[in-house]
Amino acid sequence: MWAASCLASCCASCACSACREAVSGISRRSARIAYCGVFGLSLIVAWILREVAAPLMEKIPWINHFHQTPDREWFETDAVLRVSLGNFLFFTILAVLMIGVKNQRDPRDGVHHEGWMVKIFCWFVLVILMFFVPNGIVSFYETISKFGSGLFLLVQVVLLLDFIHGWNDKWVGYDEPFWYAALLIVSVVCYISTFLFSGLLFHLFTPSGHDCGLNTFFIMICLILAFLFAVVTLHPSVGGSILPASVISVYCMYLCYSGLASEPRDYECNGLHNHSKVVNSTSLALGLLTTVLSVIYSAVRAGSSTALLSPPSSPRAGKPLLPLDKSDEHPEHEEKSKPVTYSYSFFHLIFSLASMYSAMLLTGWSTSVGESGKLVDVGWPSVWVRIVTCWATAGLFIWSLVAPLLFPDREF
Repeated sequence: MWAASCLASCCASCACSACREAVSGISRRSARIAYCGVFGLSLIVAWILREVAAPLMEKIPWINHFHQTPDREWFETDAVLRVSLGNFLFFTILAVLMIGVKNQRDPRDGVHHEGWMVKIFCWFVLVILMFFVPNGIVSFYETISKFGSGLFLLVQVVLLLDFIHGWNDKWVGYDEPFWYAALLIVSVVCYISTFLFSGLLFHLFTPSGHDCGLNTFFIMICLILAFLFAVVTLHPSVGGSILPASVISVYCMYLCYSGLASEPRDYECNGLHNHSKVVNSTSLALGLLTTVLSVIYSAVRAGSSTALLSPPSSPRAGKPLLPLDKSDEHPEHEEKSKPVTYSYSFFHLIFSLASMYSAMLLTGWSTSVGESGKLVDVGWPSVWVRIVTCWATAGLFIWSLVAPLLFPDREF
Protein backbone atom coordinates (compact mmCIF):
# COMPACT_ATOMS: atom_id res chain seq x y z
CA MET A 1 0.00 0.00 0.00
CA TRP A 2 2.83 2.37 0.95
CA ALA A 3 4.70 1.59 -2.27
CA ALA A 4 1.57 2.15 -4.33
CA SER A 5 0.96 5.46 -2.59
CA CYS A 6 4.53 6.58 -3.29
CA LEU A 7 4.24 5.50 -6.93
CA ALA A 8 0.97 7.41 -7.32
CA SER A 9 2.55 10.51 -5.74
CA CYS A 10 5.54 10.29 -8.07
CA CYS A 11 3.30 9.89 -11.11
CA ALA A 12 1.18 12.86 -10.08
CA SER A 13 4.28 14.97 -9.48
CA CYS A 14 5.72 14.03 -12.87
CA ALA A 15 2.41 14.79 -14.56
CA CYS A 16 2.19 18.22 -12.92
CA SER A 17 5.79 18.97 -13.89
CA ALA A 18 5.11 17.92 -17.46
CA CYS A 19 2.02 20.15 -17.59
CA ARG A 20 3.99 23.10 -16.22
CA GLU A 21 6.74 22.56 -18.80
CA ALA A 22 4.23 22.29 -21.64
CA VAL A 23 2.31 25.36 -20.54
CA SER A 24 5.44 27.44 -20.00
CA GLY A 25 6.53 26.57 -23.55
CA ILE A 26 3.48 28.27 -25.07
CA SER A 27 4.77 31.42 -26.77
CA ARG A 28 2.95 34.39 -28.24
CA ARG A 29 2.96 32.75 -31.65
CA SER A 30 1.66 29.40 -30.45
CA ALA A 31 -0.98 30.79 -28.08
CA ARG A 32 -3.60 30.72 -30.84
CA ILE A 33 -3.01 27.02 -31.39
CA ALA A 34 -3.21 26.48 -27.63
CA TYR A 35 -6.72 27.94 -27.63
CA CYS A 36 -7.58 25.45 -30.36
CA GLY A 37 -6.27 22.75 -28.03
CA VAL A 38 -8.58 23.92 -25.24
CA PHE A 39 -11.52 23.85 -27.63
CA GLY A 40 -10.53 20.37 -28.83
CA LEU A 41 -10.32 19.23 -25.20
CA SER A 42 -13.87 20.45 -24.62
CA LEU A 43 -15.08 18.36 -27.58
CA ILE A 44 -13.34 15.26 -26.22
CA VAL A 45 -14.75 15.78 -22.71
CA ALA A 46 -18.26 16.36 -24.07
CA TRP A 47 -18.06 13.29 -26.28
CA ILE A 48 -16.81 11.07 -23.42
CA LEU A 49 -19.44 12.33 -20.96
CA ARG A 50 -22.14 11.81 -23.54
CA GLU A 51 -21.19 8.14 -23.58
CA VAL A 52 -20.49 7.43 -19.90
CA ALA A 53 -21.99 10.13 -17.64
CA ALA A 54 -25.67 9.15 -17.78
CA PRO A 55 -25.61 6.59 -14.89
CA LEU A 56 -23.82 9.05 -12.61
CA MET A 57 -26.06 12.01 -13.49
CA GLU A 58 -29.13 9.95 -12.68
CA LYS A 59 -28.00 9.99 -9.03
CA ILE A 60 -27.50 13.78 -8.82
CA PRO A 61 -30.62 15.12 -7.06
CA TRP A 62 -30.59 18.67 -8.48
CA ILE A 63 -30.38 17.27 -12.02
CA ASN A 64 -32.66 14.25 -11.71
CA HIS A 65 -35.42 15.81 -9.61
CA PHE A 66 -38.25 14.40 -11.68
CA HIS A 67 -40.99 12.08 -10.44
CA GLN A 68 -40.10 9.69 -13.23
CA THR A 69 -36.45 9.32 -14.25
CA PRO A 70 -35.89 10.40 -17.87
CA ASP A 71 -34.37 8.01 -20.36
CA ARG A 72 -30.64 7.76 -20.97
CA GLU A 73 -30.65 10.08 -24.00
CA TRP A 74 -31.91 12.96 -21.83
CA PHE A 75 -28.88 12.71 -19.53
CA GLU A 76 -26.50 12.35 -22.50
CA THR A 77 -27.86 15.57 -23.97
CA ASP A 78 -27.73 17.34 -20.61
CA ALA A 79 -24.07 16.37 -20.07
CA VAL A 80 -23.02 17.72 -23.48
CA LEU A 81 -24.87 20.99 -22.93
CA ARG A 82 -23.29 21.55 -19.51
CA VAL A 83 -19.75 21.04 -20.85
CA SER A 84 -20.56 23.31 -23.79
CA LEU A 85 -21.95 25.97 -21.44
CA GLY A 86 -18.74 25.98 -19.41
CA ASN A 87 -16.64 26.26 -22.56
CA PHE A 88 -18.91 29.00 -23.90
CA LEU A 89 -18.58 31.04 -20.69
CA PHE A 90 -14.78 30.63 -20.70
CA PHE A 91 -14.34 32.07 -24.19
CA THR A 92 -17.10 34.65 -23.78
CA ILE A 93 -15.47 36.05 -20.64
CA LEU A 94 -12.18 36.30 -22.53
CA ALA A 95 -13.95 37.97 -25.47
CA VAL A 96 -15.46 40.59 -23.18
CA LEU A 97 -12.16 41.18 -21.36
CA MET A 98 -10.32 41.69 -24.66
CA ILE A 99 -12.66 44.37 -26.03
CA GLY A 100 -10.63 47.43 -26.98
CA VAL A 101 -7.14 45.91 -26.82
CA LYS A 102 -5.17 47.78 -29.49
CA ASN A 103 -1.58 47.77 -28.24
CA GLN A 104 0.69 45.12 -26.80
CA ARG A 105 1.42 47.47 -23.91
CA ASP A 106 -2.12 46.81 -22.71
CA PRO A 107 -1.97 44.49 -19.64
CA ARG A 108 -4.76 42.43 -21.19
CA ASP A 109 -2.38 41.41 -23.95
CA GLY A 110 -0.56 39.34 -21.35
CA VAL A 111 -3.84 37.78 -20.25
CA HIS A 112 -4.44 36.67 -23.83
CA HIS A 113 -0.99 35.16 -24.36
CA GLU A 114 0.18 34.12 -20.90
CA GLY A 115 -1.02 32.57 -17.64
CA TRP A 116 -1.96 29.25 -19.18
CA MET A 117 -1.97 27.27 -15.95
CA VAL A 118 -4.50 29.74 -14.50
CA LYS A 119 -6.62 29.75 -17.66
CA ILE A 120 -6.75 25.96 -17.90
CA PHE A 121 -7.67 25.77 -14.21
CA CYS A 122 -10.44 28.35 -14.73
CA TRP A 123 -11.75 26.42 -17.73
CA PHE A 124 -11.82 23.23 -15.67
CA VAL A 125 -13.62 24.96 -12.78
CA LEU A 126 -16.22 26.50 -15.10
CA VAL A 127 -17.01 23.13 -16.66
CA ILE A 128 -17.36 21.52 -13.22
CA LEU A 129 -19.56 24.34 -11.92
CA MET A 130 -21.98 23.90 -14.82
CA PHE A 131 -23.00 20.55 -13.31
CA PHE A 132 -24.34 22.44 -10.30
CA VAL A 133 -26.57 24.91 -12.16
CA PRO A 134 -30.35 24.33 -12.43
CA ASN A 135 -31.82 22.56 -15.43
CA GLY A 136 -33.64 25.75 -16.41
CA ILE A 137 -30.36 27.54 -17.15
CA VAL A 138 -29.20 24.63 -19.29
CA SER A 139 -32.53 24.68 -21.14
CA PHE A 140 -32.16 28.41 -21.82
CA TYR A 141 -28.60 27.88 -23.09
CA GLU A 142 -29.84 25.09 -25.36
CA THR A 143 -32.39 27.49 -26.86
CA ILE A 144 -29.98 30.33 -27.58
CA SER A 145 -27.41 27.85 -28.90
CA LYS A 146 -29.55 27.30 -31.97
CA PHE A 147 -29.25 30.98 -32.86
CA GLY A 148 -25.56 31.07 -31.91
CA SER A 149 -25.00 28.07 -34.16
CA GLY A 150 -26.52 29.98 -37.05
CA LEU A 151 -24.09 32.85 -36.43
CA PHE A 152 -21.19 30.41 -36.35
CA LEU A 153 -22.27 28.95 -39.67
CA LEU A 154 -22.10 32.46 -41.12
CA VAL A 155 -18.60 32.88 -39.67
CA GLN A 156 -17.72 29.57 -41.30
CA VAL A 157 -18.89 31.00 -44.61
CA VAL A 158 -16.66 34.08 -44.26
CA LEU A 159 -13.69 31.86 -43.39
CA LEU A 160 -14.49 29.60 -46.36
CA LEU A 161 -14.66 32.58 -48.73
CA ASP A 162 -11.34 33.84 -47.39
CA PHE A 163 -9.77 30.41 -47.91
CA ILE A 164 -11.17 29.91 -51.43
CA HIS A 165 -10.12 33.32 -52.71
CA GLY A 166 -6.67 32.83 -51.20
CA TRP A 167 -6.43 29.40 -52.83
CA ASN A 168 -7.49 30.80 -56.20
CA ASP A 169 -5.11 33.77 -56.02
CA LYS A 170 -2.21 31.50 -55.14
CA TRP A 171 -2.70 29.18 -58.11
CA VAL A 172 -3.39 32.03 -60.53
CA GLY A 173 -0.29 33.79 -59.21
CA TYR A 174 1.91 31.00 -60.55
CA ASP A 175 0.83 32.04 -64.08
CA GLU A 176 1.65 28.64 -65.55
CA PRO A 177 -0.47 26.36 -67.80
CA PHE A 178 -0.28 23.52 -65.29
CA TRP A 179 -1.94 25.54 -62.51
CA TYR A 180 -4.59 26.92 -64.84
CA ALA A 181 -5.40 23.35 -65.88
CA ALA A 182 -5.54 22.34 -62.21
CA LEU A 183 -8.00 25.17 -61.52
CA LEU A 184 -10.21 23.99 -64.40
CA ILE A 185 -10.11 20.33 -63.32
CA VAL A 186 -10.99 21.10 -59.70
CA SER A 187 -13.80 23.40 -60.80
CA VAL A 188 -15.29 20.80 -63.15
CA VAL A 189 -15.09 18.12 -60.46
CA CYS A 190 -16.84 20.41 -57.98
CA TYR A 191 -19.65 21.22 -60.40
CA ILE A 192 -20.13 17.56 -61.32
CA SER A 193 -20.25 16.75 -57.59
CA THR A 194 -22.84 19.47 -57.10
CA PHE A 195 -25.20 18.06 -59.73
CA LEU A 196 -24.68 14.46 -58.58
CA PHE A 197 -25.35 15.57 -55.01
CA SER A 198 -28.56 17.28 -56.09
CA GLY A 199 -29.72 14.09 -57.80
CA LEU A 200 -29.12 12.18 -54.57
CA LEU A 201 -31.12 14.77 -52.63
CA PHE A 202 -34.04 14.46 -55.04
CA HIS A 203 -33.93 10.68 -54.60
CA LEU A 204 -33.80 10.79 -50.79
CA PHE A 205 -36.01 13.75 -49.92
CA THR A 206 -38.69 13.77 -52.65
CA PRO A 207 -40.03 10.20 -52.55
CA SER A 208 -42.76 9.35 -55.01
CA GLY A 209 -46.30 9.29 -53.72
CA HIS A 210 -45.79 12.14 -51.27
CA ASP A 211 -46.25 15.89 -51.51
CA CYS A 212 -42.68 17.13 -50.91
CA GLY A 213 -42.90 20.54 -52.56
CA LEU A 214 -40.88 22.25 -49.81
CA ASN A 215 -37.93 19.87 -50.21
CA THR A 216 -38.09 20.24 -53.99
CA PHE A 217 -38.06 24.02 -53.55
CA PHE A 218 -34.95 23.89 -51.33
CA ILE A 219 -33.01 21.69 -53.79
CA MET A 220 -34.05 23.69 -56.85
CA ILE A 221 -32.99 26.95 -55.22
CA CYS A 222 -29.52 25.46 -54.63
CA LEU A 223 -29.26 24.40 -58.27
CA ILE A 224 -30.34 27.86 -59.44
CA LEU A 225 -27.77 29.44 -57.13
CA ALA A 226 -25.02 27.18 -58.52
CA PHE A 227 -25.91 28.33 -62.04
CA LEU A 228 -26.08 31.96 -60.91
CA PHE A 229 -22.62 31.73 -59.34
CA ALA A 230 -21.13 30.68 -62.68
CA VAL A 231 -22.98 33.38 -64.64
CA VAL A 232 -21.92 36.20 -62.31
CA THR A 233 -18.34 34.93 -62.01
CA LEU A 234 -17.84 34.63 -65.79
CA HIS A 235 -19.47 37.98 -66.57
CA PRO A 236 -16.95 40.25 -68.37
CA SER A 237 -17.44 43.03 -65.83
CA VAL A 238 -16.55 40.72 -62.95
CA GLY A 239 -13.83 38.67 -64.58
CA GLY A 240 -13.67 36.21 -61.70
CA SER A 241 -12.43 32.64 -61.46
CA ILE A 242 -14.72 29.64 -61.70
CA LEU A 243 -12.97 27.84 -58.81
CA PRO A 244 -14.57 29.83 -55.94
CA ALA A 245 -17.98 29.53 -57.62
CA SER A 246 -17.71 25.76 -57.95
CA VAL A 247 -16.54 25.21 -54.35
CA ILE A 248 -19.30 27.44 -52.95
CA SER A 249 -21.82 25.49 -55.04
CA VAL A 250 -20.75 22.22 -53.42
CA TYR A 251 -20.85 23.82 -49.96
CA CYS A 252 -24.36 25.20 -50.51
CA MET A 253 -25.57 21.78 -51.61
CA TYR A 254 -23.99 20.27 -48.48
CA LEU A 255 -25.83 22.82 -46.32
CA CYS A 256 -29.04 21.92 -48.11
CA TYR A 257 -28.43 18.24 -47.38
CA SER A 258 -27.67 18.89 -43.71
CA GLY A 259 -30.88 20.91 -43.44
CA LEU A 260 -33.04 18.28 -45.11
CA ALA A 261 -31.42 15.53 -43.02
CA SER A 262 -32.47 17.43 -39.89
CA GLU A 263 -36.16 17.20 -40.72
CA PRO A 264 -38.30 15.43 -38.08
CA ARG A 265 -37.91 11.67 -38.03
CA ASP A 266 -41.59 11.09 -38.69
CA TYR A 267 -41.75 13.50 -41.66
CA GLU A 268 -42.86 11.51 -44.71
CA CYS A 269 -40.45 13.32 -47.05
CA ASN A 270 -37.38 12.53 -44.95
CA GLY A 271 -36.06 9.44 -46.69
CA LEU A 272 -33.28 9.02 -44.16
CA HIS A 273 -35.47 8.01 -41.20
CA ASN A 274 -34.76 4.32 -41.89
CA HIS A 275 -31.03 4.97 -41.68
CA SER A 276 -31.05 7.54 -38.90
CA LYS A 277 -28.13 6.12 -36.91
CA VAL A 278 -25.79 5.95 -39.90
CA VAL A 279 -26.84 9.40 -41.10
CA ASN A 280 -26.48 10.94 -37.65
CA SER A 281 -22.97 9.53 -37.30
CA THR A 282 -21.94 10.81 -40.73
CA SER A 283 -23.47 14.25 -40.17
CA LEU A 284 -21.85 14.48 -36.74
CA ALA A 285 -18.43 13.55 -38.09
CA LEU A 286 -18.67 16.04 -40.99
CA GLY A 287 -20.01 18.79 -38.75
CA LEU A 288 -17.32 18.37 -36.10
CA LEU A 289 -14.62 18.18 -38.78
CA THR A 290 -15.71 21.46 -40.39
CA THR A 291 -16.01 23.07 -36.94
CA VAL A 292 -12.48 22.09 -35.92
CA LEU A 293 -11.07 23.14 -39.29
CA SER A 294 -12.84 26.50 -39.00
CA VAL A 295 -11.45 27.35 -35.58
CA ILE A 296 -7.95 26.17 -36.54
CA TYR A 297 -8.08 28.17 -39.76
CA SER A 298 -9.25 31.28 -37.91
CA ALA A 299 -6.34 30.88 -35.50
CA VAL A 300 -3.75 30.35 -38.23
CA ARG A 301 -5.03 33.15 -40.44
CA ALA A 302 -4.93 35.54 -37.49
CA GLY A 303 -1.21 35.98 -38.15
CA SER A 304 -1.68 37.32 -41.70
CA SER A 305 -2.55 40.82 -42.79
CA THR A 306 -5.12 39.44 -45.22
CA ALA A 307 -6.88 37.43 -42.56
CA LEU A 308 -10.37 38.00 -41.30
CA LEU A 309 -9.12 38.93 -37.84
CA SER A 310 -6.14 41.09 -38.80
CA PRO A 311 -6.19 44.84 -39.44
CA PRO A 312 -4.68 45.99 -42.77
CA SER A 313 -2.10 48.09 -40.93
CA SER A 314 -0.69 45.10 -39.08
CA PRO A 315 3.06 45.53 -38.50
CA ARG A 316 3.51 41.84 -39.28
CA ALA A 317 1.66 42.06 -42.59
CA GLY A 318 2.12 39.02 -44.76
CA LYS A 319 4.07 37.06 -42.17
CA PRO A 320 2.97 33.50 -41.41
CA LEU A 321 1.90 32.18 -38.04
CA LEU A 322 5.14 30.24 -37.61
CA PRO A 323 8.09 32.03 -39.29
CA LEU A 324 10.57 29.90 -41.20
CA ASP A 325 13.36 32.40 -40.75
CA LYS A 326 14.54 33.19 -37.24
CA SER A 327 15.36 36.72 -38.37
CA ASP A 328 11.63 37.38 -38.44
CA GLU A 329 11.45 37.00 -34.69
CA HIS A 330 11.78 40.16 -32.60
CA PRO A 331 12.89 40.59 -29.02
CA GLU A 332 10.05 40.70 -26.54
CA HIS A 333 10.73 44.28 -25.48
CA GLU A 334 10.47 45.49 -29.09
CA GLU A 335 7.10 43.79 -29.57
CA LYS A 336 5.62 45.38 -26.46
CA SER A 337 5.21 48.75 -28.17
CA LYS A 338 3.50 47.38 -31.28
CA PRO A 339 -0.22 47.36 -32.02
CA VAL A 340 -1.98 44.00 -31.87
CA THR A 341 -2.13 42.10 -35.14
CA TYR A 342 -5.73 40.87 -34.85
CA SER A 343 -8.86 41.36 -32.78
CA TYR A 344 -8.49 39.30 -29.61
CA SER A 345 -12.15 39.79 -28.74
CA PHE A 346 -13.47 38.54 -32.09
CA PHE A 347 -10.99 35.67 -31.97
CA HIS A 348 -12.53 34.41 -28.71
CA LEU A 349 -16.04 35.10 -29.99
CA ILE A 350 -15.48 32.56 -32.75
CA PHE A 351 -14.68 29.93 -30.14
CA SER A 352 -17.78 30.90 -28.13
CA LEU A 353 -20.03 30.41 -31.16
CA ALA A 354 -18.19 27.20 -32.06
CA SER A 355 -18.98 25.88 -28.57
CA MET A 356 -22.68 26.39 -29.23
CA TYR A 357 -22.49 24.79 -32.66
CA SER A 358 -20.56 21.75 -31.44
CA ALA A 359 -23.18 21.25 -28.69
CA MET A 360 -25.93 21.21 -31.31
CA LEU A 361 -23.98 18.68 -33.36
CA LEU A 362 -23.34 16.37 -30.41
CA THR A 363 -26.98 16.51 -29.31
CA GLY A 364 -28.36 16.06 -32.81
CA TRP A 365 -30.14 19.45 -32.97
CA SER A 366 -33.46 17.62 -32.58
CA THR A 367 -33.57 17.45 -28.80
CA SER A 368 -34.45 19.99 -26.16
CA VAL A 369 -33.73 19.72 -22.45
CA GLY A 370 -36.55 21.09 -20.37
CA GLU A 371 -37.90 20.96 -16.86
CA SER A 372 -40.22 18.16 -17.93
CA GLY A 373 -37.29 15.77 -18.30
CA LYS A 374 -38.44 14.81 -21.79
CA LEU A 375 -36.76 15.13 -25.16
CA VAL A 376 -38.85 17.16 -27.59
CA ASP A 377 -38.47 16.80 -31.35
CA VAL A 378 -37.62 20.27 -32.68
CA GLY A 379 -36.10 19.37 -36.03
CA TRP A 380 -37.61 22.23 -38.05
CA PRO A 381 -35.58 25.02 -36.38
CA SER A 382 -32.42 23.13 -37.34
CA VAL A 383 -33.71 22.82 -40.92
CA TRP A 384 -34.36 26.52 -41.29
CA VAL A 385 -31.09 27.54 -39.61
CA ARG A 386 -29.12 25.58 -42.19
CA ILE A 387 -31.25 26.51 -45.19
CA VAL A 388 -31.09 30.21 -44.33
CA THR A 389 -27.33 29.82 -43.84
CA CYS A 390 -27.16 28.32 -47.35
CA TRP A 391 -28.94 31.36 -48.78
CA ALA A 392 -26.77 33.73 -46.75
CA THR A 393 -23.68 31.94 -48.12
CA ALA A 394 -24.91 32.58 -51.65
CA GLY A 395 -25.59 36.23 -50.84
CA LEU A 396 -22.17 36.79 -49.31
CA PHE A 397 -20.41 35.15 -52.25
CA ILE A 398 -22.28 37.17 -54.85
CA TRP A 399 -21.66 40.31 -52.80
CA SER A 400 -17.93 39.56 -52.75
CA LEU A 401 -18.05 39.53 -56.57
CA VAL A 402 -20.18 42.60 -57.26
CA ALA A 403 -19.14 44.85 -54.35
CA PRO A 404 -15.88 45.98 -56.04
CA LEU A 405 -17.95 47.09 -59.05
CA LEU A 406 -20.52 48.95 -56.98
CA PHE A 407 -17.94 50.62 -54.72
CA PRO A 408 -14.71 50.90 -56.74
CA ASP A 409 -13.14 53.34 -54.25
CA ARG A 410 -13.33 50.91 -51.35
CA GLU A 411 -11.14 47.89 -50.58
CA PHE A 412 -12.73 44.44 -50.23
